[in-house]
Amino acid sequence: MKLANRMYRAALGVVSMLLTLTLVFSAYLPAAASTPNAPQSSAKLTGRSRRGQPHVLSRVHVAGVLALGIVQQPVGDTGFVSNADDVATQFATAAKYGNIGLLAHDYLAGRSFSQLVIGETVRLIYRDGEVEDFVVSEVLRFQALQPENPWSSLRNLDNHALMTAGQVFTRVYAGKHHVTFQTCIEKLGNFSWGRLFVLAMPAGADGSQEGPDPQR
Repeated sequence: MKLANRMYRAALGVVSMLLTLTLVFSAYLPAAASTPNAPQSSAKLTGRSRRGQPHVLSRVHVAGVLALGIVQQPVGDTGFVSNADDVATQFATAAKYGNIGLLAHDYLAGRSFSQLVIGETVRLIYRDGEVEDFVVSEVLRFQALQPENPWSSLRNLDNHALMTAGQVFTRVYAGKHHVTFQTCIEKLGNFSWGRLFVLAMPAGADGSQEGPDPQR
């Protein structure tokens, strides 16, 4: 019962954070069609391939670290996060801005997110068979000053800078096409103590990171 209660609080923390970030992001950023650096078409994420099959993410793989299925959030439910241990959830709000957000609870598939390191190759596999490679470029960890409050300010654990929820969302989900892994950080028995974001940029033809990090 105690473990179940902790897991419920952790899930509630993730969902509340996502709902808050979605509201903040919608309020402070322009429409997707006019967002700087966003692709001109969202077909890459939601359209149909030339084979006539839905071009939707199916799996994500990082050699020796994780191999997860990917599910979509139900329409209108941007707080949904899968409760399956081997599944990540694609964040619909990030997709609207041309980027890929992959969510998981830290006591389930999100455990593997903390094992990702800069320089590793992230492979995305689509239902139509297409493969996209990215390279991990940045790992960001934040402490939520009020863990149970989804509007809490966040402290960067590397440089101790304080940021609002909206600033963090823009930092990790806006900019050029990239992948962001998101989960919570557990500490002192609190599954909602902090937030972890791992960013990966598109890989070049030689497998190296393509272009500068848009978040710097």
